[in-house]
Amino acid sequence: MHHDDQLLYYKGEPNTFVVCFRNGRVVRHGAGINFMYSPLTTTIAALPLASQESQFIFKETTADFQEISIQGSLTYRLDEPMELAKRLDFTVHPKTHRYKSEDPGQLVQRVVNSVQAHTRSQVSRLSLEAALTEVKDLSAVIFRGVVASPELKGLGIVLEGLHFTAVKATPEMQKALEAEFRESLHKRADFAIYDRRKSAVEEERKIRESEINTDIELEHRRKDLVDTQARNSLRLAAAEAKAEELKLSPFGDLPPQALVGLAFREWATNAGTIGNLSITPDLLGKVVSYISEARE
Repeated sequence: MHHDDQLLYYKGEPNTFVVCFRNGRVVRHGAGINFMYSPLTTTIAALPLASQESQFIFKETTADFQEISIQGSLTYRLDEPMELAKRLDFTVHPKTHRYKSEDPGQLVQRVVNSVQAHTRSQVSRLSLEAALTEVKDLSAVIFRGVVASPELKGLGIVLEGLHFTAVKATPEMQKALEAEFRESLHKRADFAIYDRRKSAVEEERKIRESEINTDIELEHRRKDLVDTQARNSLRLAAAEAKAEELKLSPFGDLPPQALVGLAFREWATNAGTIGNLSITPDLLGKVVSYISEARE
């Protein structure tokens, strides 16, 4: 047997789907299979079964014609490796297991292209400001669109995960947005200071108004107290006058001489309480004569 016709041993990896072609026909296939083969007549294709992760970055234009860059990561797997092996070239060198063509590297680009196409349809509806804040939240919508896309289904590719890690405007626009943001912060700070001052003035006005109302209330109470005291004093004076009037009313019909006589009797009754009282003979004579006149 010629040296090139000797059989070689191929050992497949557990997470690799291997397809053995002999003279263009599939003779065996499976995950991690091992077999003997002839280098002259055998072609081996190896397709990864494990999930593949890839980073991506692409640029899109918003509804207001502003360019943004979108960076993220995705995870996919081959759901139908046998079908994909027939459509793309995944043949490897049996000894090195390195791919002979560029198709495996272009496969992930097809997935990225599908993600970009569905992202573009969403970003084109948004303004720059909305895109910078909302694109990350649209990853679920874009994910569902890519999963259902016929271009990936036809290749037997399943998208397992999609994440947008960064959305940025151009450096020039980023600087302009930062300047605008700083200006808005200054305005908000100014408004906050104004609101605090306005609130302080309003609180001071309320306090002053409360103090004035308190003073007015105190004056009203003081006035009511003075009025009440005055009314009470008048009532007391009127009551005392009325009492005195009632006390003296029995003597109103007596002649003056009788009143003098009663006075002398009162003096006699209260003699012990009178300190010094001088009665001259003339005074006593006049009083007796005055009383006698009343009897006549």
